[in-house]
Amino acid sequence: MTPGFPRNASVPFPHARRRHGTPVLSTLGMGAGQHYLVTSSILNALAHGGNAVDATIAGAWTASVVMPAACGVGGDLFAIVSKPGDDPVSVLSSGIGPRNASFEFMKEHGDDGGRVMPQQGPLSPAVPGFPAGIGELHRMYGTKPMEELAGLAMKYAHDGYPVNPTLVRHLESCREKLSLYPASKAMFFPDDRIPQAGELLKAPDLGKTIHTLAMEGDAVFYNGHLGEAVTNALQGLGGKLEASDFADHMATVTPPITTTYRDYTIFETGYPTPGLVLLEALNIVEPFKLGDIGIDSAQGIHYQVEALKLAFADRRAYGGDPTFVDFPIETLIGKPWADKRRLSLDPDKASTVVPGGTMTESDTTYLCAIDKDGMMVSMIISVSAAFGSCVVAGDTGIVLNNRAGHCFSLEEGHPNIYAPGKKTMHTLNCYMIGDSTGTPFLVGGTPGGDSQPQWNLQTITGLLDAGLDAQAATEVPRWSMFPATYPIDMGNPYDVKIEAQVGEEAIAGLKERGHTVIVQEPWAQFGSVQVISRDPETGVLAGGSDPRAEGMAAGI
Repeated sequence: MTPGFPRNASVPFPHARRRHGTPVLSTLGMGAGQHYLVTSSILNALAHGGNAVDATIAGAWTASVVMPAACGVGGDLFAIVSKPGDDPVSVLSSGIGPRNASFEFMKEHGDDGGRVMPQQGPLSPAVPGFPAGIGELHRMYGTKPMEELAGLAMKYAHDGYPVNPTLVRHLESCREKLSLYPASKAMFFPDDRIPQAGELLKAPDLGKTIHTLAMEGDAVFYNGHLGEAVTNALQGLGGKLEASDFADHMATVTPPITTTYRDYTIFETGYPTPGLVLLEALNIVEPFKLGDIGIDSAQGIHYQVEALKLAFADRRAYGGDPTFVDFPIETLIGKPWADKRRLSLDPDKASTVVPGGTMTESDTTYLCAIDKDGMMVSMIISVSAAFGSCVVAGDTGIVLNNRAGHCFSLEEGHPNIYAPGKKTMHTLNCYMIGDSTGTPFLVGGTPGGDSQPQWNLQTITGLLDAGLDAQAATEVPRWSMFPATYPIDMGNPYDVKIEAQVGEEAIAGLKERGHTVIVQEPWAQFGSVQVISRDPETGVLAGGSDPRAEGMAAGI
């Protein structure tokens, strides 16, 4: 049985914990996204003859309008594409920090007394990668005109899109920061008030920008008038990014990084993403029989948490822009390294201090699609925090990311320390799963910052160890371990936040092993896991969508 498909009528997961009964099943194509309009845009492109890449491009354009707190033109993009008959390819597009801002300048203008970078505001953005990522995907695989794929997004921007409760909550929590900048305030608070759920919110400036990009291509953003408009607006607010920082940006096209787990191949996004954290953690837990132990038992969670602590410690110790530091990613995702790191994992006790291993040698949204021919795309896009920098770039309607502020370290000697013109390590990552021969059959991922590798680990062990179907895997009781990589979190002691529906026995067992456990209400953790699996023999698709968000999986 292909992982992700229901095995029988009585699903192998306590039904009382489930919000959705079964995965969505179809044959002519399927999409899954965190917002229902994103999913419908994916299906619209598929129904009009587009392939999976066309469909995810359409979904991403729509997301950039209707999910402004999570993603957009001013954010970044990472994707893995599998075209039948070809090896999978990853498209990685995130940009550098300003070349004209020194380390001393950022420290002087940093937050928490200069301990960390400016978390939001005009000094926090890096060069956006979304336009180049979308453009490269379209050049490589697109079959429909970009203007057609962006059509629904432009309509939502010009005519208005219905505000959903999630966006209302984000606007409420970010109103003070957004209101600091005139263009941001005008875009999100018409009549100087927070729009209510069900109201139409228009973004005409953003609609014009999307039309310009669709007609003229991403070069107009990096070497043309649109990019100049963005940098001029940013500099008017005190930002340091310049047109020259944009001019040499390109999306990177590489093979995904991989490991094996059980009898499967796991594909992940490489540098600058934390895909290596997921692969290393899988390698560490592989010898443990999580299917027998129970993926959400105290022992099963303990093994996964401790493996993630080790993997995150290695990412902190070694992860950085390879043009500035030696980043031994192939070593970190190798089986011998995992064997070595596993020796420091205590099966009965939570670790409190986890250094990186010693080398013996020198707000976000996820969407995916599979078409009727088996082409599949796993994509993640983000502006980092809610509304990114909170800066809308003048009359472009573009919400700029705060990736530089959120992710660069100011700690001396850190491999991811800020430097002018350097690219920061990221929190975004997405994955595919292939069979023992490396042929992909499943796409998955989730937003969630440093929780992304953690929730991806929980989803994959649910699918491959516990035999859960695609929907059940999105509904596993969720937990997350902190601190992980965000500089602002460093120095805090480890804790594990966990949803109450995991059960009292598991919670008590984690506490007995020394974990600081923070119990949350059922379904309280955020994120939005999306999974689509394809039976290679029949072409039938099975999709699941996280009930913690307002998205859906749907097929045609």
